[in-house]
Amino acid sequence: MNSKPNSRSRVIITLLLTVVFLIGVTSCQKKGTWTVEEQQLIETYSNQIMPLCVVDETNDSLFLRKECQSLSHEDVKDSLFVKLKQQMLLTVNNPENEGVGIAAPQVGISRRLVAVQRFDKEGTPFELYINPTFVYLSDEKREGWEGCLSVPGKQGKVERSSWLVISYNDEKTFEIHNDTVKGFTAVIFQHEVDHLNGILYTDRSSELKIK
Repeated sequence: MNSKPNSRSRVIITLLLTVVFLIGVTSCQKKGTWTVEEQQLIETYSNQIMPLCVVDETNDSLFLRKECQSLSHEDVKDSLFVKLKQQMLLTVNNPENEGVGIAAPQVGISRRLVAVQRFDKEGTPFELYINPTFVYLSDEKREGWEGCLSVPGKQGKVERSSWLVISYNDEKTFEIHNDTVKGFTAVIFQHEVDHLNGILYTDRSSELKIK
C-alpha cells in the first residue's frame, strides 16, 4: 500500500483542514461590537465588584468625559452583556460604597447602559436600561443635593426636571419602550444618562460642598 496520499486525497485533506480552521475561527469570534479591552475588563471581574472610575484619577476623568457608544442587539445577546449587568449591580450595591444608580462608563465600559433604583416601584428594585434617551423632560424643575460614586467626598445642588419620559431598548426583543418617571427616580435617571454623554453632576451644580 502506498503510504503517501495521492493528489485527490491531498485536496480533500486540505479542504477538511480549511473547514475545521474556519469553524474554529468562527467559534472564537465575539458577537456584536465589544472591543477586546471591554471583553478583558468584564472577564477579569466576572461576578465581582468592579473598580470605579473616579475624577481624582486623570485617565479616569478623561474617560468619564467620553460620549458612550450604543449597544446593538447582538451586543445584548452576548454573554458579556449578562456579566456586565451582574457586575454593575454588584458594584452599585457594594455595602462599603452604595449608590442609587450607576452607568457603564463608571466601571470602565463606554456603553449606553445604566442601572437605576426604582424608588417609584414596590420594593425599590434596581433595573437596567439599554440605550436610554429622553423623549420628554418637564419644564417643571426641582433642586436637590446629589452625590456620585465617581466624585467621592462631595455633594452638589443640581436643578433637574421633576418628571420625564424615557425611551430604551427591551433586552429580549430590542423593541423601543417608553416609561414615564417622576420624583427622585427621575432625578437618578437624569444623573445616570448624563454619564453616558460625558457629563458629571458637578457640571450642572449651583453649589458644591465636601461631605
